[in-house]
Amino acid sequence: MKAGVATSFLFMLSVASHVIAFAPSAVKAAPKTPRRMISSILDLLGGPDKSQLIDPEKALPGRSNKMPNIDGLRHYVLGNKLEEVPKGYKEAIFANGCFWGSEKGIWRLPKGIHSTAVGYCAGFTPNPTYEEACSGLTGHTEGVRVVYNPEEVSFVDILRWFWEAHDPASGMGQGNDRGTQYRSGFYYFDDEQKQLIEASKDAYEKALEEKTGNKREITTEVASVSDYDKYGGIWYFGEAYHQQYLAKPGARPYCSAQPQGVSVPDYEDWCPFEDKELREKHKPTLGKSFWDKYAPRRGCSVVSESNEPISESSF
Repeated sequence: MKAGVATSFLFMLSVASHVIAFAPSAVKAAPKTPRRMISSILDLLGGPDKSQLIDPEKALPGRSNKMPNIDGLRHYVLGNKLEEVPKGYKEAIFANGCFWGSEKGIWRLPKGIHSTAVGYCAGFTPNPTYEEACSGLTGHTEGVRVVYNPEEVSFVDILRWFWEAHDPASGMGQGNDRGTQYRSGFYYFDDEQKQLIEASKDAYEKALEEKTGNKREITTEVASVSDYDKYGGIWYFGEAYHQQYLAKPGARPYCSAQPQGVSVPDYEDWCPFEDKELREKHKPTLGKSFWDKYAPRRGCSVVSESNEPISESSF
């Protein structure tokens, strides 16, 4: 796509998205969601093939300035600063459909979550905007960054929520949201995360096939965070108005994810580590009683749940 054409349709998309974002609540009754409307605008303007990831050399150039209004911004529900990573805490970055619902599911976990944030990950354009990411011209997918205390919540618990909260076998999209910006992905910071992601992926693929009776090949992208250093980094924060969107007054209860109602097999059945210390280190902290009551249900139900973290006394 020529630069002039790209600039023109991104400008039109920007105008449309802001009109939609601040439209009266009556818009809720419209047959298309704001995200589907943006996608339709791109289709009409002859946007790129959203079923194929753009070549890095053809991606938009981006900018050096980081997203405004993120410095010092605190989590709308948890109250902690979005950018900080306290000593001893770890990060997880994943993508599983529209980031509004993906983020909410994680901040509601009963313990150990310091912050969640939405943004754009695994792309090729430095500091993209929402409109640019939606265009498919940056290579990013809508993602969630989690800062967590591994002494209180296991990476395995976050991983299980990730798998069960969407359809990881749906290719470039989730539900009605189609395009590379909605692809499933999990990006590892170290070899232990890598092994856990890959082992759980294999186990969940088998569980999906056994439950549905159909071959379900998981299409989730698994890659190292460091693979994106040459593009400026794996992660860029989304606009402030997207952060914890579903907890804010007037938010539209939209979620495109398609949970399959299939549980991840027991950790002991797929744990990749032979070493006893590593097996114990990553053992789930959320037990059967939690998952029996709060696991993602088939369809996308997280939008209707309370915005507050789940109480440990409730399960």
